[in-house]
Amino acid sequence: MKLKDYSLFINGEWKRGEQFYDLKSPYSGEVIARIPLANKKDVIHALDSAKKASRQMRKLSALERSKILERVSEKFEERLEECAYTLAMENAKPINAARGEIQRTIETYKFAAEEAKKITGETIPMDAAQSGKGRFGFTKKEPLGVIAAITPFNFPFNLVAHKLGPAFATGNTVVLKPASQTPLSAIMTAEIFEEAGLPKGALNVLFGKGGDIGDLLVTNPNVKMITFTGSVEVGLQIKEKAGLKKTTLELGSNSAVIVNDVNNIEAVARRCAEGAFAYSGQTCISVQRIYVHHTLYDDFLEAFIQETKRVKVGDPMKEDTVVSSLIHPKEAKRIENWLQEVDSKNIVQGGEREGSIIEPTVITNVNPDMAVSCQEAFAPIVSVNKYKDWEEAIKLVNDSQYGLQAGVYTNSIDKAFAAVHEIEVGGVIVNDIPSFRVDQMPYGGVKNSGTGREGIKYSMEEMCELKLGVFNLL
Repeated sequence: MKLKDYSLFINGEWKRGEQFYDLKSPYSGEVIARIPLANKKDVIHALDSAKKASRQMRKLSALERSKILERVSEKFEERLEECAYTLAMENAKPINAARGEIQRTIETYKFAAEEAKKITGETIPMDAAQSGKGRFGFTKKEPLGVIAAITPFNFPFNLVAHKLGPAFATGNTVVLKPASQTPLSAIMTAEIFEEAGLPKGALNVLFGKGGDIGDLLVTNPNVKMITFTGSVEVGLQIKEKAGLKKTTLELGSNSAVIVNDVNNIEAVARRCAEGAFAYSGQTCISVQRIYVHHTLYDDFLEAFIQETKRVKVGDPMKEDTVVSSLIHPKEAKRIENWLQEVDSKNIVQGGEREGSIIEPTVITNVNPDMAVSCQEAFAPIVSVNKYKDWEEAIKLVNDSQYGLQAGVYTNSIDKAFAAVHEIEVGGVIVNDIPSFRVDQMPYGGVKNSGTGREGIKYSMEEMCELKLGVFNLL
């Protein structure tokens, strides 16, 4: 079968590249497409196109922007199975989970379409100041202009939607650089926006190495904001190079759950297993650390191991698969090396690697300084430790360089509110796992988990400039 050569998307046109790379399926290792590599000239062309298109985007009414986004949502619904199949091919996301991501993508663009019609400023009570009598003040929100969006492999449709949706809702333009492993989802997204009537040049899609393209995007004076989801190391580099540009950085995590007191230990164990092993643990808010009250520990661990044994491993195209290949063989080897640091008697389930697949793995009695605990695994491994009292549990959760989301299971309303106040994260989920997310809620972290917030309404606030107008009425 002849492989298809794909194109860059610049200024509303599909542009053939001069060089290509082979895109391989993480599961089969087969080459599935040839993807163009953007050069410096392509990057400059895309940025210029985005800058020119920003004038037209600013002129669109709120209703016009909303209608474009609504059409995008409808077209994703029409192509749901095609998009899900693409996900399973290019990043080995199990097909059922892939469908779930497309459903969320549809919702995310719907939220953006709705929020596009709600952008508003406020009036300022100028006469509350002695010198403000006879003056009328108000604020309005204006688009920034060109936004550079750099996105990861793990949710290549929905995390792109969390950048494009609010950007276009607020009248901005975007140059998108998706992860090298997931270009096909970005191409399909561009096709859908093209069909939905987005002005030419408002969306540009480039492929290539972050060091080649990313630096040009981050340092270019035409770019007014960088929105990035990825590693801490790259996020810090972007922060250093961005200067006075706005930045939203959604970085790493090693999310924790406290199991303090529950009515149904089996149900909690089942839910924690879902959070730990869905999409092979390759989500920023995957459950990686579980701290269980010592009185519940043995029962929870037994139930959790049984749930882990039920997790289906294999071909992402099979309906019941939960864990498949990690995104690259080197990631599986990294986890294998991490597990070799752990005493074998503490690996109570799984722990083996087969090619790019890591078995769902449960570890106990983990030293908090070990990589499997203090680093971000991005793999189907989870540690289960016991604690004696509430203060110890909070301390264990907070003993991390990250702070994205945490989960707490408790029947005590006092402890529930204490968890929200005391845990150092961007979001505390009570009586559920930290992996819970709906796309309209504010989402982001503290410490090395990043800066700024996503969630359509909250991203839109980041992507606007606040302008003040004052009239002297005397």
